[in-house]
Amino acid sequence: MTIQQLEYILAVDQFRHFGKAADYCNITQPTLSAMIQKLEDELGVKLFDRNVQPVCPTAVGEKVLKQAHIVLAQASHVKEIINEERQLLSGTFRLGVLPTIAPYLLPRFFPQLMEHYPEMDIRVTEMKTQDIRQSLLTEEIDAAIIANLPEENFFYGEILFYEEFYGYVSRKEALFKNELIRTSDITGERLWLLDEGHCFRDQLVRFCQMEAVKLSQMAYRLGSMETFMRMVENGKGITFIPGLAVQQLSRDQKELVRPFAVPRPTRQIVLVTNKNFIRHSLLQVLKKEIQTAVPKEMLSLQAIQHLV
Repeated sequence: MTIQQLEYILAVDQFRHFGKAADYCNITQPTLSAMIQKLEDELGVKLFDRNVQPVCPTAVGEKVLKQAHIVLAQASHVKEIINEERQLLSGTFRLGVLPTIAPYLLPRFFPQLMEHYPEMDIRVTEMKTQDIRQSLLTEEIDAAIIANLPEENFFYGEILFYEEFYGYVSRKEALFKNELIRTSDITGERLWLLDEGHCFRDQLVRFCQMEAVKLSQMAYRLGSMETFMRMVENGKGITFIPGLAVQQLSRDQKELVRPFAVPRPTRQIVLVTNKNFIRHSLLQVLKKEIQTAVPKEMLSLQAIQHLV
């Protein structure tokens, strides 16, 4: 049994297709099939049912795959220990980012990061909070950028910056005439909110005490903040956007932005890892690049802001 064989069976489990798994592993399909067959012969069991499409693990295969994840994670720790000891920044680093953070934060720091540290191989995936937590536990990702510090003691989080929420209001809405948004001004009519499960939505619902809205907006859960913004720009309703999104708007778009009245709802943007994470030198480089890329006033919590 080899590390390589374990990588191959995990690839087949991921893609549920031998050809796609072979492409991912950068080998031919006959080679991958032969290596997996050799492992099955050594173990004396079938790991995959090849008679169904897509290919799926057998019952015992599920158990072997679970252990393979653990073995490969532990094996990668050996390399990480050496890289950290030498303060090397090479190797693959897998980063999960919330969809309400990624479009507005990544363009600010990622190109510069790649230019400054070309040896780094960072793979970014947009994920919801619950998926991030699970992927950190299973070490499918190395770190993540989420909203608010994790409560679980098996995670470690560092605050990167603080980000306010803003209203984005159609010119046809009565609220457009107001300079500030008060929670009492918000009603359920034509209010565009993300699906449940997005912490951005959940934080706003709590802050604005919109529990009734939570039940009445079934038709409006399109799931994309950018889609909601286009709806508002075309004269329909109200939505909410994070502070970094405001930075990207044109002059005409910024006319639709309304800050909240004091205290202004604000979220922590946090870099989080599993407590077993080793490569702290790389993590500090990532933290420095991000904090350099955001406005300085976002690096500390202001007196007029309220954490949600």
